[in-house]
Amino acid sequence: MKHNGSRNCLNRRSRFGSRERDWLREDVKRGCVYLYGADTTTATTTTTSSSSSSSSDLHLVLCTVETPASEICAGEGRESLYLQLHGDLVRRLEPTEQPLQIVYDYLSRLGFEDPVRIQEEATNPDLSCMIRFYGEKPCQMDHLDRILLSGIYNVRKGKTQLHKWAERLVVLCGTCLIVSSVKDCQTGKMHILPLVGGKIEEVKRRQHSLAFSSAGAQAQTYHVSFETLAEYQRWQRQASKSLVSTFQVNAILACVVKADDSQKASPPALPQVVSQRISTVDLSCYSLEEVPEHLFYSQDITYLNLRHNFMQLERPGGLDTLYKITRGFQTGLELTYVDQADLELTEICLPQPSGCWQFSQLKGLNLSHNKLGLFPVLLCEISTLTELNLSCNGFHDLPSQIGNLLNLQTLCLDGNVLTALPDELGNLQQLTSLGISFNNFSQIPEVLEKLSMLEKVVMAGNHLEVLDLGVLTRMHHVKHVDLRMNHLKTVIIENLEGNKHITHMDLRDNQLTDLDLSSLCSLEQLHCERNQLRELTLSGFSLRTLYANWNRLTAVNVYPVPSLLTSLELSRNLLECVPDWACEAKKLEILDISYNLLTEVPVRILSSLSLRKLMVGHNHVHVLPALVEHIPLEVLDIQHNTLSRLPDTLFSKALKYLNASANSLESLPSACAGEESLSVLQLLYLTNNLLTDQCIPVLVGHPHLRVLHLANNQLQTFPASKLNKLEQLEELNLSGNKLKAIPTTIANCKRLHTLVAHANNISIFPEILQLPQIQFVDLSCNDLTEILIPEALPATLQDLDLTGNTNLVLEHKTLDMFSHITTLKIDQKPLPTTDSTVTSTFWSHGLAEMAGQRNKLCVSALAMDNFAEGVGAVYGMFDGDRNEELPRLLQCTMADVLLEEVQHSTNDTVFMTNTFLVSHRKLGMAGQKLGSSALLCYIRPDTADPTSSFSLTVANVGTCQAVLCRGGKPLPLSKVFSLEHDPEEAQRVKDQKAIITEDNKVNGVTCCTRLLGCTYLYPWVLPKPHISSTPLTIQDELLILGNKALWEHLSYLEAVNAVRHVQDPLAAAKKLCTLAQSYGCQDNVGAMVVYLNIGEEGCTCEINGLTLPGPVGFASTATIKDAPKPTTPSSSSGIASEFSSEMSTSEVSSEVGSTASDEHNTVGLEASLLPRPERRCSLHPVPSTGTFQRQPSCATFSSNQSDNGLDSDDDQPVEGVITNGSRVEVEVDIHCCRGREPENSPTLRKNSSNPYSEEHPRGVGFGIRRQNSVNSGILLPVNKDKMELQKSPSTSCLYGKKLSNGSIVPLEDSLNLIEVATEAPKRKTGYFAAPTQLEPEDQFVVPRDLEEEVKEQMKQHQESRPEPEPRDEGRTEPLEEFDTAL
Repeated sequence: MKHNGSRNCLNRRSRFGSRERDWLREDVKRGCVYLYGADTTTATTTTTSSSSSSSSDLHLVLCTVETPASEICAGEGRESLYLQLHGDLVRRLEPTEQPLQIVYDYLSRLGFEDPVRIQEEATNPDLSCMIRFYGEKPCQMDHLDRILLSGIYNVRKGKTQLHKWAERLVVLCGTCLIVSSVKDCQTGKMHILPLVGGKIEEVKRRQHSLAFSSAGAQAQTYHVSFETLAEYQRWQRQASKSLVSTFQVNAILACVVKADDSQKASPPALPQVVSQRISTVDLSCYSLEEVPEHLFYSQDITYLNLRHNFMQLERPGGLDTLYKITRGFQTGLELTYVDQADLELTEICLPQPSGCWQFSQLKGLNLSHNKLGLFPVLLCEISTLTELNLSCNGFHDLPSQIGNLLNLQTLCLDGNVLTALPDELGNLQQLTSLGISFNNFSQIPEVLEKLSMLEKVVMAGNHLEVLDLGVLTRMHHVKHVDLRMNHLKTVIIENLEGNKHITHMDLRDNQLTDLDLSSLCSLEQLHCERNQLRELTLSGFSLRTLYANWNRLTAVNVYPVPSLLTSLELSRNLLECVPDWACEAKKLEILDISYNLLTEVPVRILSSLSLRKLMVGHNHVHVLPALVEHIPLEVLDIQHNTLSRLPDTLFSKALKYLNASANSLESLPSACAGEESLSVLQLLYLTNNLLTDQCIPVLVGHPHLRVLHLANNQLQTFPASKLNKLEQLEELNLSGNKLKAIPTTIANCKRLHTLVAHANNISIFPEILQLPQIQFVDLSCNDLTEILIPEALPATLQDLDLTGNTNLVLEHKTLDMFSHITTLKIDQKPLPTTDSTVTSTFWSHGLAEMAGQRNKLCVSALAMDNFAEGVGAVYGMFDGDRNEELPRLLQCTMADVLLEEVQHSTNDTVFMTNTFLVSHRKLGMAGQKLGSSALLCYIRPDTADPTSSFSLTVANVGTCQAVLCRGGKPLPLSKVFSLEHDPEEAQRVKDQKAIITEDNKVNGVTCCTRLLGCTYLYPWVLPKPHISSTPLTIQDELLILGNKALWEHLSYLEAVNAVRHVQDPLAAAKKLCTLAQSYGCQDNVGAMVVYLNIGEEGCTCEINGLTLPGPVGFASTATIKDAPKPTTPSSSSGIASEFSSEMSTSEVSSEVGSTASDEHNTVGLEASLLPRPERRCSLHPVPSTGTFQRQPSCATFSSNQSDNGLDSDDDQPVEGVITNGSRVEVEVDIHCCRGREPENSPTLRKNSSNPYSEEHPRGVGFGIRRQNSVNSGILLPVNKDKMELQKSPSTSCLYGKKLSNGSIVPLEDSLNLIEVATEAPKRKTGYFAAPTQLEPEDQFVVPRDLEEEVKEQMKQHQESRPEPEPRDEGRTEPLEEFDTAL
């Protein structure tokens, strides 16, 4: 290996070994570049994957950041290097460019900051999905797709059999069939047969043959015989597409060049050009560096698209050729083609051109996104151009020659760095549309006043701060003005002269506080959303639509009354009343005034004869006035007000949609004016009200009802006779009520496809499995016990949710019946012996996901209550918007990435950022074109803040958000990365010259500025997350995770208040999704609720109180013989110690074999006396120990007891004592203890003086709870006179279980005993062991009525023990303790 200089390259390394790694570690400026060969990329250009790295033509090049591409080319014997980003375009590197520096800069812009980590990431082969280098320019698959099918087959010309079959090269290209000689396919005559309007027929007399015919009375026909059936079908299928593509005719513009060998040399072979419509050539996104030569054989091109390439100016074949070639083109070549009107082939000899015949008809040219840098001046000589697009090319100025394009009508210069326009631009008197968005203009160019035909000026995303209406007035022909996303703060009005030509103005996303456009008397449409407007003044002469959402408006003045106004949107402002002029608008059809401060709705609005849609939700309306009959109102949204009743005349003949959710409704008005109902209501949302059973009969008056939401009301019954009449019902939501059953008459709702009834008291499964169209059923969080299913389930059933039904038992037959359901959700019953870790007492979660009205669910969630060996938790939410692939990939991989990153760094910002960036890389090919919002919450012990137990770290990209409920108030922890809600991100995207379309999307793709995936939108869309860390306190109640759809319809405060008092986290998450859907959400919605139970009362640290006694507390007089050497105990089984004395070999082997683990050796007492750090609980872990798994341990105390529970020293067995043989097992949490007595335990607060403390001062009694109980993992000091057997709430519903010795006791007693572990009966032959797993059947069971007698027996046994041997006064024994390894 060479080491001579920092610019050295080490080439031809097919593998990355230890020597290469050692070389890299010496300097962070060193690295490697993976170089791919051309043959590899031919098949992987559009399917880039890391598997390509295994190609034989792939090797790595070791170099430094200063190594230029020319040096690598010299070492590799290459002419050039090529760079490909995100599996898309490929460009040639300049000789002076530094490949490794390009990679490092790329990773740095993604978000990596540590130079060592950047060096490490650069060596990862998976990075090739985002950035890779080639030694030769790869062949683009899209170029090959222009020739759809080709092969050598037997061909016969004509319909008759006079012609013989001959072997020919046949190409199906676009809508043409090309037949040529095999020998002279590159230089010979080519026959081109147009297929548009023609036909394809099967040749019956010859197997696997097709007859291709052109259109016309004298059509040409070619018979082609294929060798296999597969080829025959493939050609038939592709050719059929060509025939039906009448509106996408693919004209073959290149023909075969014929030249006799005796006359002249043959020119190079010409590739085929396919156009998507007549006279149109689309060569966009093909990594072209020069204009293809074959374009110049086309005589009728009118539109040429070269967008997204790497066109250059002065190199051979560059853009200058578009004009130069027309002056000096010389040819004597003969072109042949098949004329549809002639039966014979026609040979046309093109004359030598004397002028600009090549592009004499060219009218449209698109050269956007080519990074030209300089304006191609020679393009100004193509005088026929009427449309020119030069966006995103980095132009700083325009040449004066642009004034030569006298016929130009549309000029687009968006995404450059222009600050001014030349005066010569005023010569373009035919120009009607000018786009100069996302440049650096600080004012409107004065030259625009000279353009007499200019109608549309688009200047979005510039640096305008002042809007001078006088300049717009002098532009007499301008009608459309787009000034969105500037920095406008003020508007200047020079005089009172009116502007009569501007009809459309867009001022969105500026900084305006007051806006007076009353001088624009012809204004028809105004967009002024997302400003800071307090007052708005307009002229109403021509006003038709007004959009002023997301402002601070308190007054909107329009004069005169806008008689032409049809749509008015004033939502999310501070309006206290509806403007009077809006009530008088005679043609107003849509009025959105939601999210304001309204207290009433004017009668004139509800009496309007034109209003069809009224949105007044999220206001303070107390009373809704009566509606006038025969009004056309179809949609009424009055949710989130304070209505207690609805007007009696609400249900008019036209009303089809009513949303009155989140009010205080106690009753509903009747819909029947007489015997027959006139209601046409189809969608009714009444969620979150105070409705009772009395409202159900009213619903019968709506026979056309299709969607009914009555969730979160006070319903107790739903009369069967009423439901029977709702035959048109398709969606029914009754969740969050007190229903005990769904009426059997639901079987009459034949059109029902969705039933949501979670969080009720339903005990009987409804008869819905016979409905022919049922698709979605949610009966979670109920009291179901069994399911009666028919013989056959409906094939339409896709989703069945039965989680949260604790008493539900499904037989195997039932599960088999449900196997065809796409999504079946049921509870996984844990085994009674399964020990939950300590984290389950601190947090628990519930998850709900609903697809809404979409066919697929594009939201996934991650939930791990026990993460990093049980000392933390991870929760995540992923929203792919329109794709479901990326959310599922992130769900499966992101936790593993986080687990790996936390091992490398303890800084939350570092490991969270790296987690997102590595997950971004691991998306591979899927992440090139697809993207996903991501939210990740990590709970871990807080080692930095000693006053806190746990810390919560939240990271997110996109629109998923997390909200923490602290003291009953919401605390947002995430950031919304969208153009509308984050001005800083919007400015970053603007500075990088992205094109933000009118619907506020980056390049028209996504509104998010940070996502995982969508790598092709780099550098505008990045994966670097927003990160926040919060120490958790006792005031933190819950954590809510939700996607964009959830937070669009629920505020933070409403979401917190909705679930604060819900006991079950699953029911809480379900409730949030149901509320979002009832409030108008029709998209995918996902919610996760994490309940937190973190406080100092859960602390069991040794430093806070009492230490757990060692073995001396149990056997202070035992003698130790032949103690084995200390060994490292298992973290899952605790430290095992053995007390051995005069015990037979058979006794030891039998007892140890039944209690101790076979995988771990028992260790002596001396091993348990090794020095160890302070004992900490999961609330306050020792920082240096890292993460650990907190497991329960089971200590077994043994004496010579018989199988019937009779001790050998006793004459009679103790009545009621139940054992399983020779052992008494006590479950003990030996990890940590705490001496502070809980305040809620009166038993423990009484006098602590007792006989046990006097006779045995070193002995301590403990009340021990199982870790799956409410107070799991907490050891409490217990007064021995007050010990009682207590029952765990978590197992109160379990049945009794037969023990191994034949006795039967309730299972909750056998699993949740409080056993006395300090003074167990023992003899000289006792031993102490710790098995690896808990055996609940092997326990010492003491019935309550015999507890005192058992205590007396144990006391007598202790008193009969011999006195301990005297010890030397000068000898100090270490404190004997017992603990597991942390």
